[in-house]
Amino acid sequence: MPRPKGGRRRFGSVRQLPSGRWQVRYRDPETNQLRSAEQTYATKTDAEVALTQIEADITRGQWFDPDGGKVKLRDYADAWLRERKLEESTRERYAIALRLHVQPMLGGRALGDITPARVRSWRAGLLSAGVGEPTAVKAYQMLRAIMNTAVDDGLIQRNPCRIKGADTYDVPERPVLTVPEVYAVADAIHPRWRALVLLAAFTTLRFGELAALRRRDIDLEARALWVRRNQAELNNGKLYDKAPKSRAGFRPVAFPAEIVPDLVEHLAHFAGRGPDGHLFLGTRGGQLRRSNFRDDWAAARVKAGVSPEAHFHDLRHTGNTLASQTGASTRELMVRMGHSTARAALIYQHMTSDRDRAIADRMGEAARKALGRPESGSSGT
Repeated sequence: MPRPKGGRRRFGSVRQLPSGRWQVRYRDPETNQLRSAEQTYATKTDAEVALTQIEADITRGQWFDPDGGKVKLRDYADAWLRERKLEESTRERYAIALRLHVQPMLGGRALGDITPARVRSWRAGLLSAGVGEPTAVKAYQMLRAIMNTAVDDGLIQRNPCRIKGADTYDVPERPVLTVPEVYAVADAIHPRWRALVLLAAFTTLRFGELAALRRRDIDLEARALWVRRNQAELNNGKLYDKAPKSRAGFRPVAFPAEIVPDLVEHLAHFAGRGPDGHLFLGTRGGQLRRSNFRDDWAAARVKAGVSPEAHFHDLRHTGNTLASQTGASTRELMVRMGHSTARAALIYQHMTSDRDRAIADRMGEAARKALGRPESGSSGT
């Protein structure tokens, strides 16, 4: 490139060291401090070519700080987690994954030293040590997110997490209960939990969504309930309500007339008092927890003769399967389930409550046929 008069360069400089090699110096574009290139060159021409390349990278916005890659993953990951806006339970889960699965093997390494080969070795080490595939997948996803941020921050040029298929795993097929099995468990369980079992199956709400319901969230006349929050529990036992992950999570869900009498009975005997009283409470009047329900579920499952592999969450899968079998479209299922995707949220805005109630009505009709019961009235009072 041409130089201004006097032979001085417009960008940076090169100089010969006592060793005879040539050094490149230039202004850091972020700090404006004078810095030297990481390596020296055998000839002045080589140094000038290198300086021209650095200038071009800065002009194109492709320059990155060579010292940035020297930051330890441990320090960078701690800052990454601290600066992210996360729910308490998600922050706790990430912190545990970092401490147990990422930091022991990679925490002491500099960001620039974490190569694709080292990531593959790290992941293989987790699996060979007996870490479950779902846990390994989540740890990999988190590491990839951390390294993506490091790329955005200009500390490294490319994310080393590039293992094909490492961010997914095959979910084993879960049991699907029949309608008679759902009612068998509901009949076998303590009356306090009967409505919980039936709502889980016929609204497909998650446990946390059910535990967070208040009296004012349920409308027996309209045969619908509103999902406005999700209960979460930290490792120290603290319970708190958090907002759904996306707008799609805020949703009304219709339920069939067949379970209205069960809900009326539940509201009369087991729900908390007042509009803000919890719909489901523990046996001692406290908030519903998985721990104070799990044993009752297991005992009822055995008494009802249901597969010991069936978890409470499988009622959600059961309800979704039943809704699909009764004609609900994929879009309607996404809305009903509260899928946290932009597409599901957009569809939710245009779906009518009448259509959702029709799905619930068909679910109820299928339940009546499976149980051999006569058609019931549509009134919820």
